[in-house]
Amino acid sequence: MGIANSSAGIIEIGVNKNEGDFSVALAGNPNVGKSTVFNALTGMNQHTGNWPGKTVSCATGFFRGRERGYVMVDIPGTYSLMAHSAEEEVARNYLCFGEPDAVVVVCDATCLERNMNLVLQTLEVADNVIVCVNLMDEAARKGISVDLGLLSERLGVPVVGTQARKKKSLAPLVEALDRAPESRKPFKIKYSSAIEEAIAAVEPAVSRRAAGKINSRWLSLRLLDADEALKKEISDYLGADFFDMPELRLALVKAREILDKAGISDSGICDEVVSGLVSAAEDICRGAVKGSGEYCAADRRLDRLLTSRLTGYPVMILLLIFIFWLTVTGANYPSELLSGFLFGLQDKLYGLSASAGAPQWLCESLIMGVYRVLAWVVSVMLPPMAIFFPLFTLLEDSGYLPRIAYNLDKPFRLCDACGKQALTMCMGFGCNAAGIIGCRIIDSPRERLLAVLTNSLVPCNGRFPTMILIITIFFIGTAGGALSSVLAAAALTGVILLGVLMTFAATKLLSKTVLKGVASSFTLELPSYRRPQFAKTLVRSIFDRTLFVLGRAAAVAAPAGLVIWLAANVSVAGATLIEHISGFLDPFARLMGLDGVILMAFILGFPANEIVIPIILMAYSALGSLPELGSAADIGAVFAQNGWTRATALCVILFSLMHWPCSTTLITIKKETGSLKYAFLAAALPTAMGIIACIAVTEIARVTGFA
Repeated sequence: MGIANSSAGIIEIGVNKNEGDFSVALAGNPNVGKSTVFNALTGMNQHTGNWPGKTVSCATGFFRGRERGYVMVDIPGTYSLMAHSAEEEVARNYLCFGEPDAVVVVCDATCLERNMNLVLQTLEVADNVIVCVNLMDEAARKGISVDLGLLSERLGVPVVGTQARKKKSLAPLVEALDRAPESRKPFKIKYSSAIEEAIAAVEPAVSRRAAGKINSRWLSLRLLDADEALKKEISDYLGADFFDMPELRLALVKAREILDKAGISDSGICDEVVSGLVSAAEDICRGAVKGSGEYCAADRRLDRLLTSRLTGYPVMILLLIFIFWLTVTGANYPSELLSGFLFGLQDKLYGLSASAGAPQWLCESLIMGVYRVLAWVVSVMLPPMAIFFPLFTLLEDSGYLPRIAYNLDKPFRLCDACGKQALTMCMGFGCNAAGIIGCRIIDSPRERLLAVLTNSLVPCNGRFPTMILIITIFFIGTAGGALSSVLAAAALTGVILLGVLMTFAATKLLSKTVLKGVASSFTLELPSYRRPQFAKTLVRSIFDRTLFVLGRAAAVAAPAGLVIWLAANVSVAGATLIEHISGFLDPFARLMGLDGVILMAFILGFPANEIVIPIILMAYSALGSLPELGSAADIGAVFAQNGWTRATALCVILFSLMHWPCSTTLITIKKETGSLKYAFLAAALPTAMGIIACIAVTEIARVTGFA
């Protein structure tokens, strides 16, 4: 159990919920630091990032203040309780029907008036509300001052200021919770006279059924705009016969007559409500929030560089080259050290198992098969991930990722998809399985499915080593040096840009065939640029991403190691299974510009892409286990002896870019979509594209004499 001292008393983290504990809903717009508040209070590790849509489901944690314990529920970020997306529906339904004992609405101090929209709507639903104005430090840096006392007086509820990254600053929030429940008179919006008259006509009928369960005024207002999704939730909460009550039907007819007389249509009701909310937010913040109108001038200057038509894309490409250069260059030496250490343990483990009396076949299969493949996966996969994931997380924390989505919104919309797919595509560079999970941030089920099915067309970290090695041997040269590493990173970036173009092409193809539809609109708020917290970024990216992804890869690579060892050591009719398989595949592989060994290696590398090159070398060398890689020049010599040309290398790169996802990714697709059909399509689509691309390159090479 962790302990954090505060002036509000001891906050205990990780203890069990007891009778009498309060349930607290943690609400707020996207990207206001809601999950940071949650993590600081509960001691949990809900992933946070400086871009909207990180929380796509409810997370629950527990902490104890001076007076009682609190079960805190971190609900998805929402701009409004008039829900327009799946996350907003989850947030609205919990606030309205989850019956929390208290609601904490987290706001961004740098754009408080905009956040006040949700605060005012929440006050219509609940009385026990606390407003948490977060990011007070950022507001101060931008010359913004917030009069918390005046806001509290106007809203009629406690308003506290915090800097969620500093846990001690949350003490006033805990104190406010400990004082609840206390007598309050929350601010209530007054709408136009016609809307108010219509509410008054409906509320008596509503209150007879909803009294004590839900705010009857809010419910009456929501019944006027006839939200079908909300009507279902109301029926589930108040009973299926709620809308069949004769007095309610008559009241709704009367309310409609009032609105018609005032010239307010069904769609106009929402406009009237929004207008009332905006006007009230302006009134409440007037004089309570002060600051220079030029507070975000620096952000605007950066945005002119990073999101303009002239410089936005070049900056993206240069940044991509820089990240891959750091990853490629920085991973080489750690990979060698790790490989030497892990393979150095091999003989000791073999000796221990043999001295324990284990049969030779068991020692061979476990040590030379399972352990050797695991050693390969760890030594090849861990160093680049340990570099790439922190760099990616720094981009998240700085606020640059939403700018990438903004830049790529138009291309994705031309493909009838959603600009948020750019964010999930970027996550796929680290791990396609993580990118698939990230697709939850996309609201539309059709567009979410488009993102899921095409995510593997951008290469993950597991495919980088294969591409880098082949690019170095056949197109850059093995002499080494700074220039070679830069050229390798630039060439890898070119391959990745091809993957992005193929993502656009596949998305367009699916949009015009099996997933027809029109691109939906969405709100993408560009957050303020923030200084990343380097220590937290490093820890979070290593434990939350690197080790998590590595663990999943190792879990599927271990049994794969046994299968590979068996295929290399079991002989039938005078030849090993690997020789039989590669011989069977050879005719079709030659059509693709490959050979049977290469295609077999991709198939056996299904659990982990990192082992494709070792399997190729093992088959060429007729070894019974994965070999230790020598220098790039030595590997190039082995490839040349077995007929590789630059055309062969190009086809291997293309097929590495476009082929079936790894087993971990396909399992994730099955879980996310709930369908084997879509998992099959996610494998078949990139594979078909890769086969076609390889055949085309082979024919062009044959005609032009390229080799």
